Amino acid sequence: MTGTSSGIVAGLTAAAIGTVGFLAYQAQATVPAGLGARPSANGSPGAPAGKAPRDRRHPTALPDGSGRGERVVYSVDDDRVWLVGAGDRVLRTFRVRPGTVDPPVGTYWVTSRSHAVTGTDGIPIEHVVRFTTVDGVTIGFSAPVRSDAVPAADAGTRTGGIRETRPDGDALWKFATIGERIVVIR
Repeated sequence: MTGTSSGIVAGLTAAAIGTVGFLAYQAQATVPAGLGARPSANGSPGAPAGKAPRDRRHPTALPDGSGRGERVVYSVDDDRVWLVGAGDRVLRTFRVRPGTVDPPVGTYWVTSRSHAVTGTDGIPIEHVVRFTTVDGVTIGFSAPVRSDAVPAADAGTRTGGIRETRPDGDALWKFATIGERIVVIR
């Protein structure tokens, strides 16, 4: 009977190890390309380092050179976000108020989200969508819970929160789920 029990335990252990290995492979195989990867010093390979061309007659139009397909486009120079759906159709565009630390130009992916937290500036925020870290400062989109919220007085605090209005924050929260592409342009 001892030989049979040890054989069963060995079989179950081998099956468990095989299952864990298969699940690990499957999880790795379904991660979007570049998720969590850091861009090079001047953004992802092939990302334009200069300012993306703008339509002077339509300043809120999606800039050329901001990629293709479904994505969030964020212009650090214009403090503007575009939510771009299938067929490169702009679903929504809005102005934002950046933190004190900007992300480098490049392509990123949404890596984490939080429904409600307190920002590094002491303001309660909601619909936090994070996509990178720069020198220890987490960069992401968020909306203050109260529109009249005023940041704490510490001017030396490095912040990466890109603030939007609550309605814009709701739209971005629904659009930018884990793995959604974020394209940062000048």
